[in-house]
Amino acid sequence: MKLVFSKNNLAKAVSIVMKAVPTKTTMTILECILIDATTNVIKFTSNDMELGIETIVEGEIIEKGKVAIDAKIFSEIVRKLPDNDICIETDSNYTSLITCEKSKFNIAGKSGDDFSYLPIIEKDKFITLSQFTLRETINQTLFSIAINDNNKMMTGELFEVQNNILKVVGLDGHRIAIRNVELDKHSDDVKVVVPGKTLSEISKILSTNAEDMVNIYFTNNHILFEFDNTMVVSRLIEGEYFKINQMLSSDYETKVTINKKEFLDSIDRANLLIRESEKKPIILNITDGSLEVNVNSSMGSLNEDIDINKDGKDIMIGFNPKFLIDALKVIDDEQINIYLVNPKAPCFIRNKEESYIYLILPVNFSA
Repeated sequence: MKLVFSKNNLAKAVSIVMKAVPTKTTMTILECILIDATTNVIKFTSNDMELGIETIVEGEIIEKGKVAIDAKIFSEIVRKLPDNDICIETDSNYTSLITCEKSKFNIAGKSGDDFSYLPIIEKDKFITLSQFTLRETINQTLFSIAINDNNKMMTGELFEVQNNILKVVGLDGHRIAIRNVELDKHSDDVKVVVPGKTLSEISKILSTNAEDMVNIYFTNNHILFEFDNTMVVSRLIEGEYFKINQMLSSDYETKVTINKKEFLDSIDRANLLIRESEKKPIILNITDGSLEVNVNSSMGSLNEDIDINKDGKDIMIGFNPKFLIDALKVIDDEQINIYLVNPKAPCFIRNKEESYIYLILPVNFSA
């Protein structure tokens, strides 16, 4: 096999497939990137058996073939080579000669035949949306999932499509993040739970251009994202997702309309006085025309007033500041509406169209 790439094309392709190379595995072949140039296109593939990525790379095929190369060393070599054409040549023992200008690396490779190819996905059920929208939707909800949890469901996100609306939900037992996205094109009704790791990795390689589209295909066990020259296949989390509709309520005793940036900045300042180990809440005291942010910790105290519009009762309620900060950071609106019932009930931040809904549980505090 003999292939020639520009440094830029090669580096981009390697960084995409590196996202599905496992950090720990007993199968050494999975620590490799498969370079397959047996047809008229060059494909790079990586697969950790939960998540698999295949991308087509622009390059010149001088001699066809395939080889599996250790991903870590290969990516480091590519990154540190000069900005010029890079040639990859393999012999019958799968030893790969990588040359660029005056640099020549010889590294041991493996037979590509031993590599685990991505599962073939039936393309029956699918939706289409812009890569930008999918990326935004993931980034606006993924912070709400549990990172390590005995309940696997909490480490993934619900993707539910009904009546041309894609609903994406993340939760961790203390909060829920929901985005509802209207789809312009054909959409099949589906309900699946996608691992958070998959979504985290895919958000890093999606385009920020609103005109670049992504097709998402669904089967009972897998989800396939297809965009540009890349395919990302992931196993789904099996089981029944939480009945979130039972947790959502439109009832409220107090409605607050507040400038988002002022509120976020104030909580950010309050958070300076809270040590991780102390787990001190911030206390919001809501009265007519004013929301008072209070924190009192071993490091000091802060008291700050923000002008608001309020409908309903006065209320004093405590929150983990991180949960408020995470939600506020991903909302684009200048003014936000917060709905509260009592100091023990969840608060909701949502817009009129309910394109986003954030539910946050309050915490107990001693006044």
